[in-house]
Amino acid sequence: MIMRIPALLASVLTLLAVSVSPATAETVVPTGFRPASTSWTGPDTGYVLGYSPCAKSWCPALLGTTDGGTHWRRLGAPPMALPDNHNHVALTFAGDRVAYVSDGVHVRTTRDGGASWHPVGLAGAREPYYLSKITETAGRVFAVLTTFGEGHGSTRLYSGVAGSPVLAPVPGFAAGGGITYGDLAVGGGLQVALGADYGTEKYWTSRDGVRFAPAEPPCPAGSVASLAGVRDQQVVALCSSSPGSPQPGATERQLRHAPKLGGTFSGADAAPFAGITQGFGAASPASATVAAEGGGTGFLHSTADGGRTWTTTVLSDRGLSLTDLDFPGRGTGVVVDGQPDADGGSALYRTTDGGHHWREVLIG
Repeated sequence: MIMRIPALLASVLTLLAVSVSPATAETVVPTGFRPASTSWTGPDTGYVLGYSPCAKSWCPALLGTTDGGTHWRRLGAPPMALPDNHNHVALTFAGDRVAYVSDGVHVRTTRDGGASWHPVGLAGAREPYYLSKITETAGRVFAVLTTFGEGHGSTRLYSGVAGSPVLAPVPGFAAGGGITYGDLAVGGGLQVALGADYGTEKYWTSRDGVRFAPAEPPCPAGSVASLAGVRDQQVVALCSSSPGSPQPGATERQLRHAPKLGGTFSGADAAPFAGITQGFGAASPASATVAAEGGGTGFLHSTADGGRTWTTTVLSDRGLSLTDLDFPGRGTGVVVDGQPDADGGSALYRTTDGGHHWREVLIG
């Protein structure tokens, strides 16, 4: 039996097919969209915060994908302007509905998938300061904040109950000195590292985000730890020397491993020197990648054998930054190269083989 559609209805359906579909496609990814930050909750599920030119400024847009970037949907973007000082606007999703965004000074959060965004305060923080990382795990929020002063600064761990409008310093978790820094990682437990002046770092681990145990730092004195989450029950860390050593635009690095959370780190496998360390991530105990920038070029140094041998991918000559390097699972990794308002723009790169090959993800 052949069903016949009335001529008037057929005309309406034809009109809808022609006029609605292209308009919908155009509204998903704004014209001129450039990624600023990315965060993934799984190998195929990810989010990209970016900006596009509008009215002599840059307007934010938040996109989501569930198929590795083949298709995108539009979400409610946070009211976060693109900073004039080129601070990184960092996006962190802690679940499909919970996310944080920060430009280093201001923090906003959503708990409804971007439908609404609310400010998060930092108790006692006085500018100038820079919030380098924020995340949520085990029902609590954790952030690393560094303040600057006349030849003296401090880096502290901030925390609060999930959904709290204000984060407060955690007593006893601080490092002071001329140059201070810190890192934290989640996944298989929480890790916190704080240090100053390339001296001995302090390092803590926690399985529940409430009870912390001090542990031997991942890195020897004279280097800074970049932390990855627990991978197959092992912990992977990168130890970097001060920038410019052994030569300008280079950094001495080594990969170290611990057999479990809170265990003793060992190993001295050297990573390539090229570039200043920008980020670090591990897909497994054996597979890790270092993001570095030097001489106006972005490098991704990757190993598949625990640091014994390395390959280097040269991304571009954007030469500003490599951010948000992460491996959310199944050998899949992501990184953002460049900044939206830079002359060279920015791009999202993705790997599906633990960092051996990278390709640009075309958005829109």
